[in-house]
Amino acid sequence: MREALTKAMKHAKTLGADYADIRFKDIKFETFMMENSQLVSADTDRSQGFGIRVYVDGAMGFAASNNPAGMNDVVKQAFEIAKSSLSLLSEKAELDTKKAVRESYATPFTQDPFAMPLSEKLALLTECEKNMGAAEGVKKTWSGFGFRKDDVIFADTDGSLIEQNFLQSTASIGANAFSDSDMQARSYINVQRAGFESILDMDLTERAKVLGKEAVELLNAPECPSGEFDVILTPRQMFLQIHESVGHPTELDRVLGSEAAFAGRSFIELDNLDKKPLVYGSEHVTIVADATCVRGLGTYAYDDEGVHGQCVKLIDKGKFTDFQTSRDYSRKIGKDSSGAGLSDGWKNLPIVRMTNINLLPGDFTLDELIGGIEYGFLIDENKSWSIDDLRINFQFACQIAREIKDGKLTGKIFKNPIYSGRTTEFWASCDGVANKDYYELIGVPNCGKGQPMQVMRVSHGSSPTRFRKVKVGVSDVK
Repeated sequence: MREALTKAMKHAKTLGADYADIRFKDIKFETFMMENSQLVSADTDRSQGFGIRVYVDGAMGFAASNNPAGMNDVVKQAFEIAKSSLSLLSEKAELDTKKAVRESYATPFTQDPFAMPLSEKLALLTECEKNMGAAEGVKKTWSGFGFRKDDVIFADTDGSLIEQNFLQSTASIGANAFSDSDMQARSYINVQRAGFESILDMDLTERAKVLGKEAVELLNAPECPSGEFDVILTPRQMFLQIHESVGHPTELDRVLGSEAAFAGRSFIELDNLDKKPLVYGSEHVTIVADATCVRGLGTYAYDDEGVHGQCVKLIDKGKFTDFQTSRDYSRKIGKDSSGAGLSDGWKNLPIVRMTNINLLPGDFTLDELIGGIEYGFLIDENKSWSIDDLRINFQFACQIAREIKDGKLTGKIFKNPIYSGRTTEFWASCDGVANKDYYELIGVPNCGKGQPMQVMRVSHGSSPTRFRKVKVGVSDVK
């Protein structure tokens, strides 16, 4: 296949392309789902094909196919699309410069889930189901594994040839408890670029016991109080807070309006990069876009444009410092790409996508964060969310709130907590982040963006984080 891709790029140059690149992707899936200790689905799937971009005098053409035998025909199709686009071109595309590289990369792992016996996987799921269902009052349990392999080869007319192999493992468990008037759930889902060893590290069987017990306890728990309170968000809620209020707003194509018709724009302006400095949060808030972190879903050696993976500081001690960019958008701010040009599979173009957006740890212990709250809550696990088209006003509903009183957890829990705020005001209220001992990396396997829709994978790392005077209420999400 490498030779075929190289020949296709030579053909593009022969046709008259100024630049062309090609992505071949072979993607394998395996999923298992159980409900109430019964296997309800076991599926495998595979998707294989290639996508080609061709640039001619600032116009771009794209074509894709799952037929390698017709690769040169697809190159010509992309070339003709680029030429046809010239008459309608309002602004020429300009790509940044990059080095031609010939390298390979593979996700580190020790246990290949695709090679493991089915009986071992189902045995672990069955034990999780049993442990969740042991709590009297649990009426439904569910659990599942998902595994994905991406074998990717990239080539371009500059002479790059990059081969990457990615492995992804997903685990999900949950318990639902019912009464005559209510239903409460506790769940745990995580996904990482790693082998089955990452699932074993999640300690699912012990988590399952706690989830089942807490689902039942929530049925009899009071509704979360409303008002302004100090709160600590766990990493299992912080991941979505980071994703929605930092990850998406800092994507440069969104800032420039390319997403306006589908998923909204961003409150950030181009001038915030230099002429109009933007205070995004407090001095405790430093957030990076890191394509190099271990086990991150957005971790790779090179993106889908052949640009090396980087760690870019988006917010430095509360001050906005950079955008996430691809090769074409980076030129609009006079910079090189941040290595965030990614495509979902082989059928779609690379667009600006998050890598791993992580809040760097602070210096506090969790006890110190809790100790600084007279009355408030430790809020855990997202249930639902909403955010406006400019990523300013948000609302998050969560599964459970744990009471903090006089600097200590009381053991009392509340159901249906919800909190809301405005992005920069909320991040400005952050006055403490726990240290690296409490740091967790949470995967998001279903981030949608673009038209046609592209579903991508990204991770967010954080430690428990404290915010002051947050508007807290009761969620009506069941």
